[in-house]
Amino acid sequence: MADKRDIRRHRKRIKIRFGIDEPVRIAFTEDISMTGMFIKTPNIMPPNTKIRVELLILEERKVELEARVMWAKKVPPNLFHLAKKGGMGVRFLRFHAGEEHFNNYFDELSLEPVRQ
Repeated sequence: MADKRDIRRHRKRIKIRFGIDEPVRIAFTEDISMTGMFIKTPNIMPPNTKIRVELLILEERKVELEARVMWAKKVPPNLFHLAKKGGMGVRFLRFHAGEEHFNNYFDELSLEPVRQ
């Protein structure tokens, strides 16, 4: 089945921190777009939860943003590394810092060839 999203997603593994009030939990992205990302983590939040996310891109440039959990899939801890989609999909709501760095990062990503 074809992906119905219009926004191009890039398969990138980026270390992030996230949390409700403070970004205290560590996780990794599996894919990322201009409007959201998939966070691979056993520490999911319920859908509609607002979270704070912090990531470092482009030679340690910090991006801080607020996002909303759109969906989440909890996977038992003993199966987490075997499951494909254990984690949560989030949509970006607003940037607190580093929006320009984030946009520059996506300009560079769009120059990379598409991998299937």
